[in-house]
Amino acid sequence: MIIAVVVGVCVVLAVLAFLVPRLSRHPERGTQRSLGAGARTGGKAPGFLGRLFSKPFRTSSRAVGRSGSAGRRGRGRMPF
Repeated sequence: MIIAVVVGVCVVLAVLAFLVPRLSRHPERGTQRSLGAGARTGGKAPGFLGRLFSKPFRTSSRAVGRSGSAGRRGRGRMPF
């Protein structure tokens, strides 16, 4: 279920970044901020568990950043 939510957010951010590149920065940063808070909280667990709990949040944050940049990059390559 969480994977579907992250994929949905990535798709929405990519479309938003393609349509209005400047206005897509704020939602992207907000999403990354909330995912970063989850990663920091998960990372407080001791040792191996900290890395295990924070990894999904770090990976999701990276995916959000890539989808936003891909939308802006695609808009930049359009001929108009």
